Amino acid sequence: MKFTSCLCALLISTIVAAPTVADLLPYSQDFERLAAAQNVIPNTLSNDGWLVGANVFTGSGAYLYGYFAFPAPNGGPAFSGVVTGEGNRQLQGFKQLSVYSDYNNGDHANADRRIEANVFRDIGLVTAADVGKRLLFSFDAKQGNLIAPSTATAFLKVLDPSNGFSLTAISSLDTTAIGTNWSNNTLSLSVDSSWIGNLVQIGFSNTAGGYTSSGMIYDNLKFTYKGAKDIRPIAKTGGITAVPEPGTLSFLGLGSLLLASCRRRTSR
Repeated sequence: MKFTSCLCALLISTIVAAPTVADLLPYSQDFERLAAAQNVIPNTLSNDGWLVGANVFTGSGAYLYGYFAFPAPNGGPAFSGVVTGEGNRQLQGFKQLSVYSDYNNGDHANADRRIEANVFRDIGLVTAADVGKRLLFSFDAKQGNLIAPSTATAFLKVLDPSNGFSLTAISSLDTTAIGTNWSNNTLSLSVDSSWIGNLVQIGFSNTAGGYTSSGMIYDNLKFTYKGAKDIRPIAKTGGITAVPEPGTLSFLGLGSLLLASCRRRTSR
């Protein structure tokens, strides 16, 4: 298994003190205020809370290893980037999010390997006040340069931090065959009382091998909820929700882990 040293160096150089994870707050992003990849600002997505990681499987679906969680790149051969010119100017504006595989992973050259690349954002922790709410994640999507047998998925997840970020609940959409025309989509989950203390996460994944193209384009992301008295409207300021930035549990212990090893063998 091969991994590039440049990504490891980037991760070590960008480690900061672990932030506090916030309660659930609305979030929206249309990417108009974020720098496009060609402007060489590598941290524009990670500054907005976006992270990446991957799970690797055999061709028959057996899990091999995983590596999480890294600041989301802006362009280059791995995971993600802000692109221009992919949208209807009146509906998607000038900038969009491109999500694709981790082509830095040398296991793309192995015919019996499938790399599930994840680009995601941790929204916040479920509290007792959230029980009974309906969580909603909406987004625009269209196919980029994805070619079969590559696949793509959008997801709204609930994860249990006290149990190795195991999956508590998920609402997902297979976007593989969504087509080259823009469509609007919504995922939803109803909060159960057993989810208190769990982490809500939104994001996208691609599964590819053999360096096959896997790009998907997304825009106009919005996370909100219904069914509680304290719901506040999303106030957008250039595409970014005007509320304090939620933190992420994904950075806890990342500094010491990366100084010891560039890879953490876990799935998420």
